Formats: sequence, C-alpha cells, structure tokens
Amino acid sequence: MDSEGIFEGLNDEQRRAVEAVRGPVCILAGAGSGKTTTITRRIANQVATETFRPDQILAVTFTDKAAGEMRARLGRLGVSGVAARTFHSAALAQLHHFGPGRVGQILASKALLLRQIGNTLPAPYKFRPAGDLATEIEWAKNRRLTPETYQRELGDHQPPIPADLAYCVFYEYEQRKEGAGAVDFEDLLELAIRLYDEDETALMTFRDRYRAFTVDEYQDVNILQQTLLERWLGASDELCAVGDDYQSIYGFTGASPEHLLGLPQRFPHAQVIRLEQNYRSTPQILELANRLVPRLGGSEKVLRATRPDGPAPELAVCADPDAQCDALVARARALRERGIAYEEMAILFRLNSRSAELESALAEADIPFQGASLLARDAARGLVKVLRRRGIEPAATAVPAAAAQQGWVEQPQSGLGEREQTRQNDLAFLVRLAEAFEDGEADVLAFLAMLEARFGSRGDDRRGIHLLTYHRAKGLEFDAVFLPRLEDKELPARQAKTPAALAEERRLLYVGLTRARHHLLVTWAGKPSPFLAELGVEAPSPRRAPEPDDPMYAALKAWRLERSKSDDVPAYVVFHNSTLEEIATRGPRSLSELATVPGVGPTKIERYGPDVLAVLAAR
Repeated sequence: MDSEGIFEGLNDEQRRAVEAVRGPVCILAGAGSGKTTTITRRIANQVATETFRPDQILAVTFTDKAAGEMRARLGRLGVSGVAARTFHSAALAQLHHFGPGRVGQILASKALLLRQIGNTLPAPYKFRPAGDLATEIEWAKNRRLTPETYQRELGDHQPPIPADLAYCVFYEYEQRKEGAGAVDFEDLLELAIRLYDEDETALMTFRDRYRAFTVDEYQDVNILQQTLLERWLGASDELCAVGDDYQSIYGFTGASPEHLLGLPQRFPHAQVIRLEQNYRSTPQILELANRLVPRLGGSEKVLRATRPDGPAPELAVCADPDAQCDALVARARALRERGIAYEEMAILFRLNSRSAELESALAEADIPFQGASLLARDAARGLVKVLRRRGIEPAATAVPAAAAQQGWVEQPQSGLGEREQTRQNDLAFLVRLAEAFEDGEADVLAFLAMLEARFGSRGDDRRGIHLLTYHRAKGLEFDAVFLPRLEDKELPARQAKTPAALAEERRLLYVGLTRARHHLLVTWAGKPSPFLAELGVEAPSPRRAPEPDDPMYAALKAWRLERSKSDDVPAYVVFHNSTLEEIATRGPRSLSELATVPGVGPTKIERYGPDVLAVLAAR
C-alpha cells in the first residue's frame, strides 16, 4: 500500500482526521467537504499503520451504493477485506451466521400487506396510500415501539390517520406478518439486538472479530440502529462517527442528529474534527447558505469556499405559480445556451406533487427532464384505471367524478401524511387539467391521450433537468439548482408545527442551497417563507403602477421605440404598454426576475432581456 497516496491532496482538517487511527473520533463533515475521501483514507491508514487488520474493521453506510463506493475507493488504495455494509445487511449477515432459523421471509416492501389492511379502514381513510402507513410503522419500529407501547409514546407526533386507527393498522400488520413467517427490515435490526442480548457467546465472538467501527451519515442514525451499534461496541471506544447535523433531514424515520452531537459527551476523550473547506460551491452560494448557520445550532460549522468566484445567487418574487414556471424555463434555456447541459441542472421541491406543474411547463417548452412522473404516482394510476372504463364521457365531468371515487376532497384535511397530501394535490391538479382541457368539450379518451403525451415516458430517462424532492437530492450536486416555491406552508411545510419539525425544514433548505456548484435561483410566488428573512431577503413590497410621466416607464418606452424602428416592427410587437408598465413597477434586476413579468416569455427574454435590464440599471 502506498502510504503517500493516503495523504495526497488532503487539507489540514482532512489530514488530522486520517491520522486519528484510534477512536473515538467525531468527524463533523460539512456539505461538499470531501467526507467520503476522508473516511476511506482514514480506514486505509488504519490498515497501513497496522493499527487494525482489514478484517477487523466494519464500515457502516446507509445505502448499498455508498458501501460499494467505499469498497471501490479502498481497493484503489490497495486495501481489501474491509467489511463495508449497511446496518440492515450487516445485521442480516450476523443473524445468518449466529442464529440460523431466526430470519424468515424478508418482505421486500410493506406496501402489499398494508394496502390490504388499509382497504378495511373506514371510508374517509381507506384510500390513504400504503406508503404513509408504512412510514408510520417505520417511525414506530425505529424507536423500538410495539403496538402495545405505540399510543402512549406518540408525544407530539401526528400519525397520518387517527391514532386509534394507526394502532389497529400497526397491530394487524404485525399479526399478519408474523402469521406468514415474514420479517421486515426493521425486524432484522431488532432480531440482531435480541440475538446479542440472549447469546453472550455470539456477542463475544462478534466483538472479538470486529475491533474498529466507522459509521457514515451518523446524523441519520435512529434509536434502533444506535442500539445495535452499542451492542457491537460494548465497552470499546473504537468508533469513528461521521456526519453533518446540518443535513439531518430524516426525522420522519426516527433519525436524530443528537446521536452525532452527543458523541463527545458519551466519550469525553473523543477527538472532534470539523471539515469546513467546501470543494463544491462558489463563495457566493456558500455565503448565502451560511446565513442559516446561526439558526441551525449544533456543531457551528461555517463552510469555506475553495472554488473561484461565481455569479450571485438570484432570488426573485413571481406574480403567480405560472410565472414561476416561466422563470425557471427561461433561466434553464439561458444556461443551456451558455453551454450547461440540462443534465447538470436540478429543480428541487418539497412535495412530490409539485413536480406535475413543472413537468407540464418543461414539456410544453420541449425541455427534457428526468426523476419525476405524475403518471407513476398513486393518484394518476388510480384515476387512469377508472377513466379507461368510462370511455367517451366528457373529461370535464368524468375526471372529477373519478377523483371523488378515489377519495378526493376539494379541501384536504390537515395532518395528512406526505404521500396522502401528494395524492390529494395530484388529484386536484388532474381535475383542473380536465376542466381546462379543450374548454371542457373533449372526452376521456382524448384527455388520457393528452396526459400520456405531456407526462408520459420520453425515451431516455437519464436525459434532461433533474426534478427531485429536497430529500432525494441529498448527496447530489449540480452546476445549477433552482429552488421554486420558497413560500410559507410550502417550506416550511404546512405540517411542520413543532420547533423540531421547523428546524428540520430549515435544514432541508440548507441541503437544497448547498447542492449548487455555480448557479442558484430561488423564487416564490405566494406568502414568502420565513426562511427568506433568515437569509436576509426582504419580500418586495407591492408598488403602484407607474404614472405616464414616470421616468422608468418613459425610458422603457423610448428604448422600445428605438428597438421597434431598428427591427422594423410595430412597437407593440416588442412589448405592450401594460407589460412595460409592469416592468417599470417591479424593476427586475435579473433575467429570472424579468421572466416573472406577465407578457415576458422565453422568446422575449432571449431577444430583449439584456437590453431591458440595461435600461433599468441606467436609471
């Protein structure tokens, strides 16, 4: 093994972490700070210094992909034999080794069983997505709750259905699962804990085999995983915990950053190392993201840029959601013309249901996209299935009727689970589409054809702008990131009512901001998110329409007259008076802000945008 290669290219913070081959070590790794490089080099150094043999090291990740990447990087450093696994795969391997017969059939998904149980619920709840019920059961089991302890341990947590019904679903799920001789993924961890609690020989054999542990993404550890880790460790302190409390966004699974932040209290002699040099984003993007740091609490990390300067992030108010979509389309086209591939752009949103309006806008603009599909989600799949049986009825009446059969209500109740909220929003979107489709005259078959044309598969699913929720974007990065709908009740989400929930929503925004390498656009159309004030952004006050002798309006009219003469077209072809009035009223400072003005579409942005901004800047 090349020991020089282990330290090649490391900064001082990373080097200190790699040199700390004995635990306990707490690495607080900021976004884009080279976390994976650091921990793989540290493991390699543990082997190179003969502190531990490769087969004595267990590295735990949260995804199989991350485990594979860690093994590949270690292999390139000349290290083989290190076990890199997820919590669940490690627990399964240990159960097979020490307790054959303890594991039955593993459920690939809870959905089928929970859909059957959900269909027995009272009418207002029987259409709730099985995914929401599964999330609730996982929330409970990740806290080591049982059906018997579930209701008294709810605290301020709100289930997606009334607590007594949620208990019934949980109880029935466990009964049916056990009756079938099956286990789920949470059971694997619980069974491993019980194995070690009941079999001291197995526990001692395991601890003799594995002497050093590295846990990646430690901010996402829940009580169930932490309990298993404590069984593995025993009295040992050979733990390297790596994570970023600022990116702890999985509270709905039971995860808590307190396990990461509390490590120095559990191990007072622990080395705490902060990785704050950021290799991803420009100084301008980091300066904006760092404005949230005083309110993020925890480990007090302030990211420092290593990349050169870039353009300032753009923050723009839009007249309405349609104008917001127009602004995103215009900005994406402008960046594409500057050589940035659509695949290097991402639009992030809080709820899956928000992808529908974006899919529609991008499809109409003939811009490819990937990562979202209205037609693949619960609402559209159920609705389409019903509509195919309705034939040639008018879509404007058939779609609302079919949506009602699927449990759609025009005013969704509060406290819905995220998937049910998405389903209700999708149903409402489909009803609006049907009502507007060809003035309500077209039939169901034509409506279904339109849905397929606008929202169906477009061939290569790896091409185009990424449409992602904030959660799915974690761990990814893009040249350009767009964050629309930074609005109250959107981010933070409507259901975020406790201080802990609001703190997690703030961390979601931080994750979104730090996905961007070079370009960042933040927009809103409704009531501004309170997080905008935390970013130091004041929502612009409405302005009165300009008087005819307003200097800005007069300057724009003079420019329009000159441009219309040079182009040999009537003045109104350049811009209508009403559009010039709105531009003068708003005073946009960027192409993205200009694109939000009614009457300013992508073509006019390309043709006149820079000139208009120059006129405004000169006043």
